Amino acid sequence: MQSKIKLLPEHVIKTISVLEKRIADRFPESGLRNTCADFLEIAKKSKTNIEWIAKPNVALRLFSYLIILIGLGGIAFGISNVEFKIEDTTITNIVALSEAVFNDIILLGAAIFFLVGMESRQKRKRALEMLNELRVTAHVIDMLQLTKDPSLINSNLRATVNSPKRSLTKFEMERYLDYSSELASLIAKIGALYSQSLPDEVVVRSVNEIEILCTGLSRKIWQKIMILNQIED
Repeated sequence: MQSKIKLLPEHVIKTISVLEKRIADRFPESGLRNTCADFLEIAKKSKTNIEWIAKPNVALRLFSYLIILIGLGGIAFGISNVEFKIEDTTITNIVALSEAVFNDIILLGAAIFFLVGMESRQKRKRALEMLNELRVTAHVIDMLQLTKDPSLINSNLRATVNSPKRSLTKFEMERYLDYSSELASLIAKIGALYSQSLPDEVVVRSVNEIEILCTGLSRKIWQKIMILNQIED
């Protein structure tokens, strides 16, 4: 029995949109807000791609079937025009004819294999291109939270010339890290939409890799939040 539980792209996009507004309320000029806005556009583009992937490509299928029928008709026509005569049925002639027919069948089989898989390869290529954008977005989020060190909150350490600017309060850093964790989780959800619509082995493996990446990122962020919660105000 097929499961009726599915991720809905519009719900995920709505969640990303709300998150972008929440980030804008607290960090309007931050890189995190800009990254979330870019991610929202990627999510909208992904929805269009996923809808395209879920639909059969009728034109491509008809073209493939037409080429296959032409190939089968060509082989049938060639065999039907071979003149069989008793005096010509030598071993050499039979072997030569069998070899020619066998070669045609092998070539036609390879053509059929290529044409039948053309639609899935086309969809896989588009899915992998978008999944790569999701992977890059996850790495950008990881870069943005690198300098958010909870151990330096309320620290009297003297900053150097090249030290990153640390102006966030404890509460602001906690919200920043929490938003980053939510973003990482939503990236994994957009990836899951692709594997849901196209259960291709290559696509599913790529989605799993993104999920592992985002889970590791969220775990690292929550470790910082736990450290932050142990610091006294």
